[in-house]
Amino acid sequence: MARAALSMARSAVVIGASGGIGAALAEAIADEAAFDVVHRFARSFDGAARIDITDEASIAAAAVAVGSGPPPELIVVATGLLHDGERGPEKALKELDAAWLAQNYAINAIGPALVAKHFLPLMPKTGRTVFAALSARVGSISDNRMGGWHGYRASKAALNQLIRTISIEERRRNPSSIVVALHPGTVDTPLSKPFQGNVAPGRLFDTGRAAVQLLDVLDGLRAPDSGKLFAWDGVEVTP
Repeated sequence: MARAALSMARSAVVIGASGGIGAALAEAIADEAAFDVVHRFARSFDGAARIDITDEASIAAAAVAVGSGPPPELIVVATGLLHDGERGPEKALKELDAAWLAQNYAINAIGPALVAKHFLPLMPKTGRTVFAALSARVGSISDNRMGGWHGYRASKAALNQLIRTISIEERRRNPSSIVVALHPGTVDTPLSKPFQGNVAPGRLFDTGRAAVQLLDVLDGLRAPDSGKLFAWDGVEVTP
């Protein structure tokens, strides 16, 4: 791509593009045709498209690949961990396990932060840019009235704090930047499958609808919204 064309082209990045929400987000972004390039990364992909957010070297390599093309103006981290095999969210304090807690933090908080470390410097220093990571309402400390789910709640709360802190630093680099966390609601994916029984009618979203809702939220955000957590309906979730 010629230098002049490269400077005018626009790119987006979706990390976790093999998952239900991530794949739908990548497709929806491509369908909107606002970006010339949509980079899709996932742990299950091969070659240059493979990224493991628990492996910083793979994150750095992916950032180098993206950096050779048009600067990304939209980055979405659509990764997350709620259960794995027989492991799931803890119902009581006695179920706490150090390794499981560490795994929750590694995937739900540390991974997205390392993505920000390597990818935010690639984004333009002027103009509107968006970096978003999927979080969860249960990461809100003030909204916690039922207890349980210790590792998932705490790791998502950590992510929300990291997003807030990262947004402050990124604002110094680009005053028009937006760095946010998103609560997608309950989406019909393998992640939510064991917990869909108590979902209210009309509140279990298919992946396509969830992706469009989240992109609509992002479209409506402005620089003063940076550092916050927004739900699928555009309402801010209190910390």
